[in-house]
Amino acid sequence: MFKLFFKKEEKKELNNKDSIPEKKCENGIDKSRIILNIDKEEIKKIKFITVAYSHVEREMFPTQDAYEAEVEVEQRAKEVAEVIEKFGINVKLTPGNQYLLTNLLVDKPDLVINLVDTLKGKDALQTSVPAALELSNIPYTGAGMAGLVIGNDRNLTKRLLIAYDIPTPAFQYIRRVGTAVQEGLGTPLIVKLCGSGGSVGIDNNAVKETFKEAQHKVNKMISTYKMPVIVEQFVDGPEITVCVFNDGLKSHVFMGQKIFRKKPDGKHFFTSIESYDDARAYTYIHVEEPLQTKIASLAIRAFNALYHKDYAKFDIRYDERTNTPYFTDSNPNTAFGPDMGLPFTEVACMHKINFEDLIASMLTKYAKQLK
Repeated sequence: MFKLFFKKEEKKELNNKDSIPEKKCENGIDKSRIILNIDKEEIKKIKFITVAYSHVEREMFPTQDAYEAEVEVEQRAKEVAEVIEKFGINVKLTPGNQYLLTNLLVDKPDLVINLVDTLKGKDALQTSVPAALELSNIPYTGAGMAGLVIGNDRNLTKRLLIAYDIPTPAFQYIRRVGTAVQEGLGTPLIVKLCGSGGSVGIDNNAVKETFKEAQHKVNKMISTYKMPVIVEQFVDGPEITVCVFNDGLKSHVFMGQKIFRKKPDGKHFFTSIESYDDARAYTYIHVEEPLQTKIASLAIRAFNALYHKDYAKFDIRYDERTNTPYFTDSNPNTAFGPDMGLPFTEVACMHKINFEDLIASMLTKYAKQLK
């Protein structure tokens, strides 16, 4: 039975790096720059870290797009490990497979950097990682069980956003092929998987102008991915990436508005799965006041309401007519690494925060918890 509500991973990979100048993040001098909690003496308490990452094989995923959205994580884990090693800490890479907990119990790391997005190709199984780590009393970064359960369910995420008075576009949750799209949603519409990260299933033609087109998309996606979908009212306004980073003392918010090079479908600006292969698909500019403060307040409320921890990314569509920032997606444990093609890293850099500082602050936070 459908439900109709009103008002509520992505990763932009630089697959064609050879054709563009490499972007670097420099701190520079900026009196308004966000200052993270970093204590290098505390970090020295940490002797050994495991970076856990998704074990990915093509046959685990229903489509090539879904596979490609996850396959990059092993290389990203290596890059994270290289940054950690700069602090004189021993690091080991461990794949997220059936032997993960056994390996961690043998290795006994001081901290696990949890980059496991999927297990056996399923996002929902990633909750077993924090469950196992908590059972074993092993500290880990990122969201816990509750945060990942919520983060892997767009329907549940939207319900909670509504409960906390955080705007989200009108939507309908559909589980079965043939369930009618409700005309009360209006058009245009965008159809998303209920339980998958990034832009999987959102191609260049994702925005539908008619109910018939949206209905066809709903039926196709449920049949292909074997999971429910969300039919969402498409907000035709600026798209804003909002990052939250908690350093143990404060939740910092930094954001950037996407400036797209072109409209994927010739009509609307949005981030599609195809844009991952285009390093020039969009650039970021700063969000001006008073909108910046308004969004930051809502983002911290959402971060806490959705049980996020350490870091998270939100996608927002801003309706300029009503001055409303609509939260469309929430990404706990969003793609985390030094590559400037990752939205979290790129937006942090805009605010004079490089990835090494993010790692240093995270290590400081967990070092203080060590006995």
